[in-house]
Amino acid sequence: MDNGKMAQRREIITVYAAALIQGVALVTFPAASAVLTNPKDYGLSNTEYGGMFVPQAIMAIASSLLGAGLRSRLGTKRIYLLGLLANLLAMAMLVVSSFVMREHTMAYGILLSATTCMGIGFGFTVPALNTLAAAFFPKRVDKAVLVLNALLGLGTALAPVFIAVFLGLGIWWGLPLLVGVLLLGLVLFSFGQALKEGAKTQPTQPHKGKNEIPARFWIFAAFALLYGVCETMNGNWAALFMKNHFSASASLASISLATFWGMVTAGRILFAAIEKWVPEKMVCRFLPLVIAAAFVASACVPKSNSSLGILAFALAGLGCSALLPLTISFSQKELTTIAASVAGGLIAFYQIGYGLAAFGVGPLQSWTGSDLSAIYGGTAVVALTLAALSLAVTRESGPRD
Repeated sequence: MDNGKMAQRREIITVYAAALIQGVALVTFPAASAVLTNPKDYGLSNTEYGGMFVPQAIMAIASSLLGAGLRSRLGTKRIYLLGLLANLLAMAMLVVSSFVMREHTMAYGILLSATTCMGIGFGFTVPALNTLAAAFFPKRVDKAVLVLNALLGLGTALAPVFIAVFLGLGIWWGLPLLVGVLLLGLVLFSFGQALKEGAKTQPTQPHKGKNEIPARFWIFAAFALLYGVCETMNGNWAALFMKNHFSASASLASISLATFWGMVTAGRILFAAIEKWVPEKMVCRFLPLVIAAAFVASACVPKSNSSLGILAFALAGLGCSALLPLTISFSQKELTTIAASVAGGLIAFYQIGYGLAAFGVGPLQSWTGSDLSAIYGGTAVVALTLAALSLAVTRESGPRD
């Protein structure tokens, strides 16, 4: 094997390893929710816990929208490295916060700073990784991006497993420490890679005199926003739901979160594998109904049966699995005049939904006096709205230019 091929193989390994580590880093904060809300540890209220993710969502939106322009000036490699360093700083702050967890104001300020860095890291790193993966395999872009996102999903599933192990050892902070070490190693290794492929932003197609955003974009954007609400209700609140509703241990709560993210990953692979037999548009119309059923099941599960609660989150993970990738794929094929920027725009709306669900649950509980099971049941309405909107998203329509 010549040096060029060996160098590219190292770059490919670097990018896909980064996706896995980014997935673990992203879910580190939700995975530690039992510690963050435990009165003996940080003692955050549900409102404070949800508020942690507001700066993360804001910065993820801003950095994902700004990233394309910055990549054209600085190059993909520099943006990717900046994202990794922001992730590393987030993990370092989370570890530092453990030393002052009982100093409530100081600890919470550090946590907010940490999630701010996590938003920057996610917004810079993930688009750069997708750009590089597509450039490495120009003839197999769909498969390359699928594998990348599957590894990202695998990382999100591993984080709750790791936190359960470290909780058993009595050192929960071992997870952010481990992720920090991996990120540092990845940064040092990445410095030696070229990572130039994909650094140049592909030129946008001419707009034929039109600079306005096509009206159809807002349908896709609304779908991404509602999806963000549904995913985050499971991804950020599953562990606390298990703890509050079933009085589950922190380890069992972590298993429920791992089950959700594991099914998200498995579902993506499954629906890609059966694409020849089950049309993508049918999948997009069916999965929101699965999410709605999962929310209803979560609300109705008896407090004495935590196993059914975990199964409900598994069902939710299957429902969430393919929706966002399919939405981005449909929009890029149809909205050809803004194909280069549509993915970033949809990710931004997805993050708005993320922020609404991450922060909104705590105030909603305080305002209505409802428990999480009632809120889960109510969110089924959001999933049903998503199902209705899927009909508009998947309706037959040719490329718009």
